[in-house]
Amino acid sequence: MILIKGLKKVFKEFTLEIDELKIGQGDYVVLLGNSGSGKTVLLEIMAGLVRSDSGSIFMDGQDLNLLPIQKRPFGLVFQDQALFPHMTVAENISYAFKNRSFKAKELRSKTEDLAARMELIDLLDRTPASLSGGEKQRVALARTLAKEPACLLLDEPLSALDNKLRKEIRAVLRWLNRMGHTVLHVTHDFEEAISLATHIGVMEKGRIVQFGPAEQILREPRSFFVANFTGIRNYFKVKLVKDDLEGEVTAWTEDKVPIHLSTNKSVGHGFVIIPCESIILAKEEVNTSARNQFKGLILDISPGRYGIEVHIQADLPLVAQITKGALKRMGLKVGQVVWASFKATSVQFIRK
Repeated sequence: MILIKGLKKVFKEFTLEIDELKIGQGDYVVLLGNSGSGKTVLLEIMAGLVRSDSGSIFMDGQDLNLLPIQKRPFGLVFQDQALFPHMTVAENISYAFKNRSFKAKELRSKTEDLAARMELIDLLDRTPASLSGGEKQRVALARTLAKEPACLLLDEPLSALDNKLRKEIRAVLRWLNRMGHTVLHVTHDFEEAISLATHIGVMEKGRIVQFGPAEQILREPRSFFVANFTGIRNYFKVKLVKDDLEGEVTAWTEDKVPIHLSTNKSVGHGFVIIPCESIILAKEEVNTSARNQFKGLILDISPGRYGIEVHIQADLPLVAQITKGALKRMGLKVGQVVWASFKATSVQFIRK
């Protein structure tokens, strides 16, 4: 297990401060954060390229802080691959073996074995300039795996690739993790995180503001920043209030807007999530069983991750998700008045 504890690095205008981060054997941990949140700096400290001001990095109980770069059990794959342009694919991969006393035949065998695992066996005599982006990334991974690292450190490994190549390398990374490789992967791409991670950490201004199993982060964001970063649009801070006469529980926002919900909790503070796809739009007020209905003005209509997002200014600002067909059929336009409704059972409450 990798344990990072009390890690701190102070720069002129930025401080990285990791109170605690645990990475178990075989985990695929993705750290999500905007540019400048400290993701890459953390990898560089772990790899030994940057020295922290305080704190410790343990691997199975051993403090790695005083170990030089070449003795650290990590393999760092840079965003730009950092391949040697004058070397062939075979030479790039075998470079990792240079300080180990392998005979020529054994060296070739080990190089070809890694190349086969990365589907590079037919490219061994090529140079990086003749490779696609996906091929270069697989060469970089093979070269790093040759060092037999205890943990792969991946710095935005897919950011320079097109969609087709991203899918290709994601499949490779999932396969490596299934083979038992532990991975710490940093990115600003939410889709990348959910397609790969067993655990997700969200970084903001040099700190990990929430960490846990991927499903938990997606299901129970603990702040507006995390909710927004993980693609949740309708996220409101609320107080639950129970009507003693009716026995009904209502969530009240900070702006005193009531949201009807179905919950077994009776009182307390927390947050509610209203799924975009649960919001039904109509051009006129409708007679519906949905307990929540708001009249508002369309502020924006834009492509979203899973459809068309309609942003509505109402007592409760909402984002609804509809299909292109529904948008055309309803003839919705910016500046138009609409009614947005959703059922109480679609509202999720998260206790603070």
